[in-house]
Amino acid sequence: MISLSVVMPIFNEEKAIRRTLDELLPLCEEKGWPVIVVDDGSHDGTARILDEFAPRLQILRHPYNRGYGASLKTGIRAAVTEFVATYDSDGQHRPEDLLSLATGAAQCDMIIGERTPGSQVDVLRIPGKWFLTHAANFIVGRQIPDINSGLRIIRRVFIKKVLHLMPDGFSFTSTSTVAAIKMGFLVEFVAIQTRRRIGTSTVRQVRHGLMVLMLILRLVVLFSPLRIFIPTAITLAVIGILYAVYVIATVRLTLANGALLCLLTAVIIFFFGLLVDQVSAMRRERHLDED
Repeated sequence: MISLSVVMPIFNEEKAIRRTLDELLPLCEEKGWPVIVVDDGSHDGTARILDEFAPRLQILRHPYNRGYGASLKTGIRAAVTEFVATYDSDGQHRPEDLLSLATGAAQCDMIIGERTPGSQVDVLRIPGKWFLTHAANFIVGRQIPDINSGLRIIRRVFIKKVLHLMPDGFSFTSTSTVAAIKMGFLVEFVAIQTRRRIGTSTVRQVRHGLMVLMLILRLVVLFSPLRIFIPTAITLAVIGILYAVYVIATVRLTLANGALLCLLTAVIIFFFGLLVDQVSAMRRERHLDED
């Protein structure tokens, strides 16, 4: 069995954390997998419940709420094993699914729990997830079955190389999936079942929708800017040429201001896209070179 640490970010999960740990810890203790819990500034009874499990856990605490991604970064940096698992604290995940992922983890760099149709999901998040998944498919050029599943196992040597690219918010999982695929690491998916979360989600739906849009823009700029800038430049250039031809043929033999503006904008977008692509590549490779 692989050398694995389980990282669990927690924020105000007093209703769920006891059951989650009661289910997870027997498996981890049997396999010798340390569990690293990161309390992200909880202000309910979470800290008190965690203290009850203290001899069986490594508990790290943020003095204030820094975000889901920031908690994962803290836990990953504290891990010393070859692989790191992320496991949500709200009761959605099953220990047997973690074991299924661990069985196949040695053959890849990241193995993700793909939530099957029978899984319990928040229906209000389905439109955002659908839009995000299709955007990510476009960015990486392949189908991603589940881009933001919270249950996954990652080779630590990979994730530490790209931690500087990972956001502090909820989009850590989506960004790490796209990063692994775009950088040529082997990513596999294993079917899992999730349950309805215990308690109330801390994600607000309107804010969540806006964050999905911002995440898509971030992923495009960071990993595949030319897939957006070049088609946009070509489209504007074609519009400008067609408009110029129309004006010359029907009105006068000089280019219209609108056609010139389209062509000039197309050129600017094209070269700006090249610049963004180079900057993104340098940022991605910075830590790879250091390692």
